[in-house]
Amino acid sequence: MQEAAIVATARTPIGKAFRGAFNATHGATMAGHVIEHAVSRAGLAGQEIEDVILGCGFPEAATGFNIARQSALRAGLPVTTAGVTVNRYCSSGLQTIAMAAQSVMAGDSDILVAGGVEQISLVQAKLNSADREEAWLAENVPALHMPMLETAEVVSKRYAVSRDAQDDYALESQRRTAEGQRLGRFDAEIAPLPSQMMVKDKETGVVSSKSVTLTKDEGNRPETTAEGLSSLKPVIEGGTITAGNASQLSDGASAAVVMNADEASRRGFDILGRFKGFAIAGLEPDEMGIGPVYAIPKLLKRFDLGIEDIDLWELNEAFAVQVVYCRDKLGIPNDRLNVNGGSISIGHPFGMSGARMTGHILHEGRRRGAKYAVVTMCIGGGQGAAALFEVGG
Repeated sequence: MQEAAIVATARTPIGKAFRGAFNATHGATMAGHVIEHAVSRAGLAGQEIEDVILGCGFPEAATGFNIARQSALRAGLPVTTAGVTVNRYCSSGLQTIAMAAQSVMAGDSDILVAGGVEQISLVQAKLNSADREEAWLAENVPALHMPMLETAEVVSKRYAVSRDAQDDYALESQRRTAEGQRLGRFDAEIAPLPSQMMVKDKETGVVSSKSVTLTKDEGNRPETTAEGLSSLKPVIEGGTITAGNASQLSDGASAAVVMNADEASRRGFDILGRFKGFAIAGLEPDEMGIGPVYAIPKLLKRFDLGIEDIDLWELNEAFAVQVVYCRDKLGIPNDRLNVNGGSISIGHPFGMSGARMTGHILHEGRRRGAKYAVVTMCIGGGQGAAALFEVGG
């Protein structure tokens, strides 16, 4: 079987939803930008890209109408390049990388682009919820549509993850991201995107447009303190989840070039990493946050690997509560986990995060001389996903 290699990645910085740099930027603009840069960084011609597989948590409105095909054309790829949009909620961006790699491994494709995009600012408030629920499911699996915030509170209560533990983790995420930004550990991933940000005057209510060029993720709060986190009120009265220990709503896009590893080597391309395998697992929807606890063992068993064999872990920080539980349940070393912070401090554009995490772990893995890296996350509706990569060529 052929091997699949990732030879280049590119991503936008992550903007705060509704009030950040990309609050008026179409999904195709963001995704087209990173596709163009990933292909250019790989040293490929546009006509060599056979397909663009793009993940999206909310594939409608400014990220609808097959956003992958739109983005491929917006990137300047020829009309001969196809596009398909994939939805597996928070793992959508990772799912597309797995699908692209599997296509290469099966011999169906040679070179593809995979990644993800989310435009919360222009989409979330306008979601079409008409006829969302099916009657039998509503009666028999009522937790299927439970808001993720509520599932996080279930995990906190069911598995006794304290507010203090969550806040401690969130504080460390903020600290690690601030340090990572200071040391330039995100710079190789980012392709700055000039944009027009809509700004509302607080006194007059007048909305105006402002030209900005975001060069780094704008969600990090390096001034965060333990006292500040502990003073925040829970979103649900009597609960433990706050705005400080949960991920941030965000806008952004990320792309990776996936191709036949032998061809990449023959052409002298810089191989960031090789895709080894992917696992998905289902679990009770009301505790969806602990999905990695089920997906990771399935993945590692296939390769006869243990937790101790993995040099770096990226576990999406949807909520601190589920990261803390998964880390402790599986015995993941804290100094190998989310070493430069995660979605609590960086932001979480749902469809993008898996692709962003993949790009980051490969760049960071190379810097640290790592061999194996795992990207994993929980998924709304009660699922978990995990992918194994071998760092470098």
